Amino acid sequence: MSVEDDVVSGRAWDEFCETLKRAGRQVLRPEAPATVLDRAEGWRYLTRLLRLGLEMHLEFADPDFPGFFAPSHETAKIGADNPDNLYLMARLNGAHDYVIRGERGTVSYLSFGTQKGGYESDGRMEQTGFLDAGAMTVAADGRFEIVLSREPKPGNWLKLEAASNAVIVRQTFMDRKREQPARLTIERLGATTQPAPLSAARLHQGLGNAARFVEGTSKLFADWAQGYQARPNELPPADQAACQRVGGDPNIFYYHSYWRLAPDQALLIRLPRIPDCRYWNIQASNYWMESLDYRYHRICINKHSAQLDGGGATLVLAHRDPGHPNWLETAGHGSGTLCLRWVGAKEPVHPVTRVVKFTEVKEKPMTTSSP
Repeated sequence: MSVEDDVVSGRAWDEFCETLKRAGRQVLRPEAPATVLDRAEGWRYLTRLLRLGLEMHLEFADPDFPGFFAPSHETAKIGADNPDNLYLMARLNGAHDYVIRGERGTVSYLSFGTQKGGYESDGRMEQTGFLDAGAMTVAADGRFEIVLSREPKPGNWLKLEAASNAVIVRQTFMDRKREQPARLTIERLGATTQPAPLSAARLHQGLGNAARFVEGTSKLFADWAQGYQARPNELPPADQAACQRVGGDPNIFYYHSYWRLAPDQALLIRLPRIPDCRYWNIQASNYWMESLDYRYHRICINKHSAQLDGGGATLVLAHRDPGHPNWLETAGHGSGTLCLRWVGAKEPVHPVTRVVKFTEVKEKPMTTSSP
């Protein structure tokens, strides 16, 4: 049978639906929490991944006519998405050259990375080139251009490899209310004037990749969450190489963990000192490694918003307000995951954690000398 036959007959759609059905097994894994809230969020998570997958592999999949879209945002999230970030992504073909044009804005941190692979294939999204905006040439009016190519170019250059298939942009805010994000466009150099009409081959490939993206992404981060359960309520350094293999920023040192708290408990997280760094934050996420709903809950504290003490900071994850300035909300969850990031730190400072009774949060505050 040809691709055209599969599209006309509906077999391509049936395969798409079967893969999505199989992805549901990740929500039903025996180690995953089975509360109504966690299950409901698990099924919603799959629908969110599908929305992202269709954007990535169908609507914005043409590397001859790329456009930026958001691969994580307020209502669709992947792998401990940073609530302080504005993420952008565009699909590429490593055989071609591209140009990004933009206005720098005032956002605190801005980086560009080209990548290869994908969660829909081998579960990897490895970096092929990286450019920190701090090293870019930017005009006095804030305008800049970046050329993306396999061969080095003068000025701002972002490396491509033959297998490169995407560029990821991270914009990190200290304070979203005051900072302005960069404004960006991308185009392929030497492209024709119009894209071709949707073909059966492109539709077939796009549906298949989108469904496999849902299955692959949900499995990848369910595997991670399962691994974190071995050390509940701690916050150890993550496997940095593993973080980079799935698209992490090389300027970031990551910590990931699993938390579980009874209604009368709180988790104290002590940062003994804050290292010299460009940015840091800590966030609470659900079991599926989606940041909790930061539109309505304070689930993230960063370098700008944290209240420091003694050169460090104590943060409190609790189900209700303990009257502590660095309270992280659980937003109705009894368990979930945590992520801490140091960005641009010369050396990371490892946190210390302790579970206490909720009533002890103020009575026995965690100090730098805590074990």
